[in-house]
Amino acid sequence: MNRRSFSSFLIAASFLICCASGQSLAADEVKLKIGASPVPAGDVLNFVKPKLKEKGIDLQIIEFSDYIQPNLALADKEIDANFFQHKPFMDKFCQDRGLKLHALPGIFIAPIALYSNKIKDVKEIQKGDRITIPNDPTNGGRALQLLAKAGLIKLKDGVGHSASTADIVENPLKLKIIEVEAATLPRTLDDVKASVINQTYALGSGLNPVKDAIIIESKDSPYANMVAVREGDQNRPEIKVLNETLRTPEVKDFILKHFKGSLIPSF
Repeated sequence: MNRRSFSSFLIAASFLICCASGQSLAADEVKLKIGASPVPAGDVLNFVKPKLKEKGIDLQIIEFSDYIQPNLALADKEIDANFFQHKPFMDKFCQDRGLKLHALPGIFIAPIALYSNKIKDVKEIQKGDRITIPNDPTNGGRALQLLAKAGLIKLKDGVGHSASTADIVENPLKLKIIEVEAATLPRTLDDVKASVINQTYALGSGLNPVKDAIIIESKDSPYANMVAVREGDQNRPEIKVLNETLRTPEVKDFILKHFKGSLIPSF
């Protein structure tokens, strides 16, 4: 091993030792760029940012308002990680785009729910009513499963979260299910009878899933939001520290109190 390689080895070793002891990672802070939805992931990241600062990580939060750019930015190395999605969504996105991303263990479940400005009970939905749902494959499937569980439609057996409107086999009320971009769903509430809205955009629009939802996804949902990184980066020390910090009792308490039960810690 030459002198330069030996010096690099010492720096890396010191970095790992400090991680293990909970101390600063290095004399100079390590910058870590993470893309996130402003709410709720951004709130959680801002909570842990000072804690990461103490460990030598300068967490730089880059906010995204859609579900496309965070993964593209990660693949293009514009950011080091992102925090806005669940694994089924990431897997489908990677399959469609030919990306190699890696999902870390989940942080919280953000149940998807049905909202309305016009009715208070799912029983008030009438024949021919229009309902908007997310147009991305996995969240659209979640939305259809939610409607099916409420008895509004019936889906083909075994379609799971990959369900699409083509998989509807029974629609007794002849509901008009309209697929739109997830970010625009709250803005459709004045024009349709109801809308199935992702938690990210519901919270960002001032909707409280616990108080305002007509029906909500059950707490045993498999869709835990998690940190995603490029394949191979999951072993970077600063990435490990980030995910360990996000999965502490302090973060669990913050999620429960700050979001008042509308998010469910998954660890």
